[in-house]
Amino acid sequence: MKNKSFSTFAWVVLLYNLATVAWGVYVRASKSGDGCGNHWPLCDGASIPLNGYAAKLVEASHRISTTLVGLLAIYLLVWAFRVFPKGHLARRAASSVMAFTLLEGLVGAVLVKYQLVVNNDSGIRLLVMGIHVTSTFMLLGSIAVVALAGSGVRPLRFKGQSGVGWILGMAGFGLVLLGVSGAVSALGHTLNPVDNVLSAAMDPKTFWMVRLQPLHPLIAVSVGLYLALAAGLIQHLRPDENVKKALRWMVGIYGAQILLGVLNIWLKAPIPMQMAHLALADANWVSLVVVSVFALGEGIERVEARPAPETAPTSEPLAGKALVMAYIALTKPRVISLLLFTSLTSMVAAKGNWPGTGLFLIVAVAGYMSAGAANAINMVIDRDIDLSMKRTSSRPTVTQAIPSKNALLFAFTMAIVAFALLWFGANLLSAVMAFSGLVFYVVVYTMMLKRRTWQNIVIGGAAGAFPPLVGWAAVTNDLPPLALYLFAIIFVWTPVHFWALALLLKEEYAAAGVPMLPVVKGDRNTVTQIAIYSAITFVVTLIPFLLPQVGWIYAGTAIVLNIILLYHCALLYRHTSRPMASRLFHYSMVYLAILFLMFAIDRAIVVRGVITPANRANISVTLCPFPKTVRQLRQAPIKVALCDFICVTQGHAFEGTTPLAVSEYC
Repeated sequence: MKNKSFSTFAWVVLLYNLATVAWGVYVRASKSGDGCGNHWPLCDGASIPLNGYAAKLVEASHRISTTLVGLLAIYLLVWAFRVFPKGHLARRAASSVMAFTLLEGLVGAVLVKYQLVVNNDSGIRLLVMGIHVTSTFMLLGSIAVVALAGSGVRPLRFKGQSGVGWILGMAGFGLVLLGVSGAVSALGHTLNPVDNVLSAAMDPKTFWMVRLQPLHPLIAVSVGLYLALAAGLIQHLRPDENVKKALRWMVGIYGAQILLGVLNIWLKAPIPMQMAHLALADANWVSLVVVSVFALGEGIERVEARPAPETAPTSEPLAGKALVMAYIALTKPRVISLLLFTSLTSMVAAKGNWPGTGLFLIVAVAGYMSAGAANAINMVIDRDIDLSMKRTSSRPTVTQAIPSKNALLFAFTMAIVAFALLWFGANLLSAVMAFSGLVFYVVVYTMMLKRRTWQNIVIGGAAGAFPPLVGWAAVTNDLPPLALYLFAIIFVWTPVHFWALALLLKEEYAAAGVPMLPVVKGDRNTVTQIAIYSAITFVVTLIPFLLPQVGWIYAGTAIVLNIILLYHCALLYRHTSRPMASRLFHYSMVYLAILFLMFAIDRAIVVRGVITPANRANISVTLCPFPKTVRQLRQAPIKVALCDFICVTQGHAFEGTTPLAVSEYC
């Protein structure tokens, strides 16, 4: 049933509510919340606001605007019950609008009556503001559902939605968490503005809300990554045009929100920017609600429920050990092993010593689970491709020995546990890096590039370069240039490794329609590209030696390994054959493992040789200027590029982006 006038009115009500929310931000940021004292709902009692009569005008106008919100909610409810039949979605959503409007009024009363306004810095105020943010989201979402229901949207179907329902639910939880963390950050800025939040947050004497502020941008990045993952999966699992359009709006609004957040930080969060920031956050929530209504509508194909093709190998129902082994196969353990090794050796390199058994095990388990989750999702998406390739045709997602919905649940459970392990066992930065690798692999490589261009592995290969960042960040809570060089090494090494494999699987990729380089450009062109990237890898692996934190053990190993790599490339160029491609492929794995192992050993020796009890007293932390020449890197006092702080001692140095990052050595 459709009623265009009703739907239009509901959208107008939504826009008015967004404006009211923005004005509420002005009330808080301008410290006008005490304009009417503790009098509620009227503003007719005696009071002495902190900012005088102007505050009373601001607070009174806000109360008038919220009163109109209540009247509009009543009108919307009455209209819905008059024009729509019993049980209609518009009626249920309009009832929710009324309920959350009343809750918002109650929250406002608590804030005023208990004077949780202006300069009140209690935890109770923060708790109430968290409830306020959540109830505002629920109110705006309910209005959006009313508007969609009035436009004749498909009836909602929650049963049988398998993975899509909880994918959307987790996205909703993430946006609520982000909204609450934003409230903490904004309130901390209002009560105790500082010039440098990061420096202030490191001081234990700083106001506690300010110390929590750096969490907000990291949570924003995490939620943004998840929304990108959710958008890609939902678009794949619910192939509907309305769903696609809504997803584009959701991702676009979130991108604009991130840009606005960066601008907010740069401009020191002026009040108009705060108002726009929160209004856009609310719009992002509304966009997620719209996506949910379209994606959960009746009659839309559920891709994950497709049965196994008739041409797929048959599989008996699995149980016990066979079922466990099938789930392990979803994670692609052989693929993960080398990536995990680079992460763990990077931990030793970052520490210059053993990082601790507990932390080592946490990163090992969480790193495996995060990479395994990415691989499991990849199998769900690539069911059709895997069926066409001999080596993958018996995967459990192809035969549906493990249904796609179960594989998705398994993958998301591992991803969540991995993120939580890294956040609470190490730090949030390492968790964000691991999740970034997952999202990059699934969304950028698997969904965007793999089936479209032969450059898929060049760009998408960056997903495999995140593990060293995870290991380094877990130890130092920092990503200095040396850690980024490790990322770069794997990034340029990946084409060499993968194109050698692609030469071996050329026919299978061609049958599956995957435009890998040998399929599109031929073997000779592929070998040429391998040679080019091998030369680039040689150069990139030697760059860390320009920094004083890396010694001759690593440099010598890198030179020998690269000479052997180029030798294998030359053999492949002279005799482009499967045996030669296989030799290069297998050597490339040994190459990376030895390179990272010797890097860790080199770092341990360099760190122990430079920082000793005898010279520790001579170490100082100084600002690090940019070097004009490479020669300056080897002279004392050492000047290291691309860092903020540096430990200098006896002609050696250790760098980091914060004093805390170098405290291990200083």
